[in-house]
Amino acid sequence: MANEHPAFFGNDEQESQGNIPLDLLPYLEVSRANSDEEKSQIQSEDESDAVRAAALRALVENSLLIGSDPQLLAELEGKLPEGEEWIEDIEADRQEREHLQALDAAAEDAALMEQVNQIYQSVIARAPEHDIDPTLSRVQAVLDILGDPQNTYPSVHITGTNGKTSTSRMVDALLGAAGMKVGRFTSPHLRDVRERLSLENQPISPAGFIAAWQDVAPYIDMVDARARDNGGSTLSFFEVFTVMALAAFADYPVDAAVIEVGMGGRWDATNVIDADVSIITSISRDHEKWLGTDICDIAREKAGIIKPGQVVVIAEQDPEVLEILLARAREVDAVARVEKRDYEVVDRQLGVGGQLVTVRTPSAVYEDVFVPLLGQHQAHNAAAAIVAVEAFLGGRAIDGRLLEDGMLQVTSPGRLQVIRSSPTIIVDAAHNPGGAHVLAQALEESFGFRRIVGVFSAMGDKDVEGILSEVEPVFDHLVLVPMDGERAMQLEDMQRIAVDVFGPDRVDVHDDLVEAIDRAVHIAESTTDPADSAGVVVFGSVVLAGHVIDMIQARKGK
Repeated sequence: MANEHPAFFGNDEQESQGNIPLDLLPYLEVSRANSDEEKSQIQSEDESDAVRAAALRALVENSLLIGSDPQLLAELEGKLPEGEEWIEDIEADRQEREHLQALDAAAEDAALMEQVNQIYQSVIARAPEHDIDPTLSRVQAVLDILGDPQNTYPSVHITGTNGKTSTSRMVDALLGAAGMKVGRFTSPHLRDVRERLSLENQPISPAGFIAAWQDVAPYIDMVDARARDNGGSTLSFFEVFTVMALAAFADYPVDAAVIEVGMGGRWDATNVIDADVSIITSISRDHEKWLGTDICDIAREKAGIIKPGQVVVIAEQDPEVLEILLARAREVDAVARVEKRDYEVVDRQLGVGGQLVTVRTPSAVYEDVFVPLLGQHQAHNAAAAIVAVEAFLGGRAIDGRLLEDGMLQVTSPGRLQVIRSSPTIIVDAAHNPGGAHVLAQALEESFGFRRIVGVFSAMGDKDVEGILSEVEPVFDHLVLVPMDGERAMQLEDMQRIAVDVFGPDRVDVHDDLVEAIDRAVHIAESTTDPADSAGVVVFGSVVLAGHVIDMIQARKGK
């Protein structure tokens, strides 16, 4: 009895055959027999194929491989089922697998983004960048513990009042076109905090952002604890982001970094770097609550990023501002490249989706460079970026194809960004009088609207009267809307200033952003001549611009 079912009970014979199941032994013996008799019994390839097919059929029928399957047996015999049903089944199975994989990936992405948001909320709960005592010691202390990662790659440092982010993006794109892996640190962000830390012209991944925080958090805690013990201030949220960026760039690693100042220059957290090249875009009044109202004081703060021996590219400035910047360059033996003296925009022509710009630099004349951004100010930003990249690459002229390829990659979200047509809705982050001035110029030059309605909000520290005075001559009407947050200006205060500038008949107020835009569209299109072109311009704050872009993208399902 015990030996009647050896496959179930087991015996010495099975052990002698190793781990081969007993049900397989008959087929193994057949295979051996076939091998022994192969030369005498198999006379052709057809006979050999028939033997192998029979063995495979026997295995399938006895469920030794994949289980008995009539359809599979039919396929082995060359009898496929009629019709395309089997193909449809395979395709349906593939689609189901891909759908499940997509769901898993989406769930993983959502979990990562939730963790990113938790980190972001914990960081911005810290003191804002302007509400601390001016010092670089906190950031320097953390970086010292980390081994000074900011010194492991060359960098370009950018300050100014307007045009910093657009210029940063241009430098990034040009260095990337030269084959470099570039890290870019800019602020503030429009939609996603990861925009602040860019790697190879893309926001850092959620996993990368989380890793960047986890890598520096213990050391930030150490410096914070020491500061508290000594009665000092802990790192501000901007200082934390700066540390994260500088460390993440070294970890990646990047070949070059483009670092934008947050506010000012001398005491800005980013001024711990020793950049090879710096850029100072146009300087005007902004952040007056912290930088002051005197343009010369503001210039001295921004001149603080000029370091010994570097090349500093200086955009066109008021004469008194330029003299302060040049004095600082002479003091530290930096090489100054000054617009209108060492480089200039020779010519510019409007084109589809941008403009053609001819630029003279210390190394070359670049003719008809396509800049895919609108506005005269972007031509000047492009010129500064080109001169800076020349200096960064050793002072030689940039290859024409490289320059073309790099500029074609440039984008600047939230800067004269058209987010909808019919009617045209434009988002611009102009948040100071200088930005409002170039916005008004660009609208007149690039769009030719017969009727313009603005949707406006601002932070409490902004020169709202100065901003609105710049656009009032070209705007027909203004719709005010509030923003959330402690820094936002109260709606009543905005309304009072707006009425002073525009008059009561040209100002509307709405509590809801969607309603405000809808009202602006209605006013813009309420013209007696249907041929008149009309536009709605949302401006006054980077935060407001981000909200509107989010809203539009959500409606598009992006």
